[in-house]
Formats: sequence, structure tokens, C-alpha cells
Amino acid sequence: MSELNHRARQILYAAVTEFVATGEPVGSRTLAKKCSLELSPASIRNILSDLEEAGYLVQPHTSAGRVPTERAFRLFVDALMQVKEVSPEDHERIRVRFERMGPHDNMLRETGRLLSDLTGTVAVVIAPKMDALRLRQLSFLRTKPGELLAVLIMSDGSVQNRFVKTELTDRELVRVQNLLDDVTEGRSLGELRGFFDRRIASTEYDLFHQQAYSLGGEVVHGAAGNETDVVIEGQTKLVQRPEFADATGFQRVVSALDERETIVRLLDATIASGGTSIVVGHEAGMGEGHLAIIAAPYNEEGRPAGSVGVIGPTRMDYAAVLPLVTATATAVTEFLDRKRKDEGAE
Repeated sequence: MSELNHRARQILYAAVTEFVATGEPVGSRTLAKKCSLELSPASIRNILSDLEEAGYLVQPHTSAGRVPTERAFRLFVDALMQVKEVSPEDHERIRVRFERMGPHDNMLRETGRLLSDLTGTVAVVIAPKMDALRLRQLSFLRTKPGELLAVLIMSDGSVQNRFVKTELTDRELVRVQNLLDDVTEGRSLGELRGFFDRRIASTEYDLFHQQAYSLGGEVVHGAAGNETDVVIEGQTKLVQRPEFADATGFQRVVSALDERETIVRLLDATIASGGTSIVVGHEAGMGEGHLAIIAAPYNEEGRPAGSVGVIGPTRMDYAAVLPLVTATATAVTEFLDRKRKDEGAE
């Protein structure tokens, strides 16, 4: 940042915003009209040349204007961008969509569709990891002698079923159920795994408690703690962008969207950071450096749970898209809070 003086930063800002708006290389005459600087096109050309030499711009052809590089977008995002406010109309769209969302609607998919519509590009929603979800209820059903069906109802309403082998009698099972009810409710799967491991390893509990903790540990260890539900919406919006109109660009986007592990890793990093973040070009490791990701975490019960984000070209309107992603993540958090309160009132 210190290597660019105020005038160079102004011209770089104008070059980036103009390129984002038009997708065309930006020339000195265009900038002379938009920079509000008392500079001739010749003076601007000199500054553009300096910016090119510093790695912020590139000239596709000798006679063409200049195009911002990945380094320019990174500087723009970090230091030059003037974040826009979400319009009242978009705030209302977000509010209405979540207010109308019913208990049987797929929250992840509805959120993805909304964010894709708001931003005009691909939206990605990462569900809370099972380890982070809290166990609302654990119950056992006898299926046949020596076998039980364990039913886990999680805080997000999802249900998991696990078959477990046991020689407990029906009377013993009632006692085990009561004991486990006291220690499991409200704890996350990750917390319960550690809890049961510690209790099983301890020598201070009698045989009955050891049986109960072993049964609980088997159930929670068998739950799908490492799987991550990923929803991607609006793929066609991205492949229809001019940058990806040809066969090479189309294949680049399709391949990038297939890299679900990379997408999850990038959005998980957002959860760890605790705020909205932007990953540009090769930082994302997707689409051969032609894509960018904006993502924000949402919370459940006051803890980071999942994240929402968008994948777009590096020529994305970051200033407009970032607040939309943040507002959507906030709406998801508020929706989950309302849902939990409504369930508690039942």
C-alpha cells in the first residue's frame, strides 16, 4: 500500500471499478472522465504505466487499455473498496424469505437460492457439521433381542438412526435411558464423544454406569460426524458470465464447482475467522485463478455453525456482494434462533 501515492490509488480504484462494471480494458481517456482529477490523459497514461510495472495492471494488447491483475483486486478489497449498503428492497427480500420459511422447507437450499438471486452468481451454503450440532434427544427402541435402534434428534431438526447391539434387559434399558437423558441433552456430538471417552476410561464408575456410557459412546461415535452437507445454487448464472462463455471458461467453472472439498475448506476458514472474508484468484485454488469467493459464517446457539458464500469471477462487484453475503448470514443466524425459541415454547 505504501508504494502507491494517493493519486495512483485513486486511478487504480477507478480502473478496477470501471473494469468491474464493463469487463473491458480501461483506457486513459475513460479514466480522465471518471477520476475527477485535473490530469491529462497523457499524465494518466504515465501513472497507468507505473501501475503496470508494479504488477497491478496488465495490457492485453499494445493498443488496448489495461486490465486489473489479481494483485490489484487484492489491494482493492483490502484497502480501497468502499462497501455499499444493502438496499431497503434487498433487506425486505431477505426478511420476507426467512419469515415465510416453514419447518419443512430446506433451509440450506432456500438460503442458497435467495443469495444466488441477490448476487447474480453461484451461492454456496455449508450446513452445520454434525460434531457442532447439539443433541436434543436420544432414545432407544427395541428392534429384536440383542439389538436396539438408537434415534438421535439434533438441534437443527435432523434425525440419525443407529443400530447397536446390547444384552440390556428392558428394565435396565429404562435406567440407562434416564441416565443418558441427564448427560446428553444440549451437548454437541463432539462434546459427547469426549465426555463418554473420559467416563469409559475412568475406574470410579460401577458396572451399570460403564454399560450406559459404553452404549452412549457407541451411538455418538457412530454418528456421521465428518460429513458436511453442501448446497450449491445458481451454477448457470456463473457459466453465463462473459468471462466463461467459451468452452475453456465453461470447463473451468464446472471443474471448480466439482471441487467440493476445496469449497468446504475455504468456507470452513471463514467460520474460524469469525467474519466475512474474501478470497481472490489463486488464493482460492479454484478455476485456475479466475474465481473469487466471498463468505460469512452463521451461528447457532451463539456458536459458529456453518457458512454462506458466493463464488464469482475475479471481476466481481465486491463492494455490493460482500454486504449481501453478510446480511444473509445474519438472517440465517436469526432464523435458527427463532426456530430454537419456537421449539422451546412448544
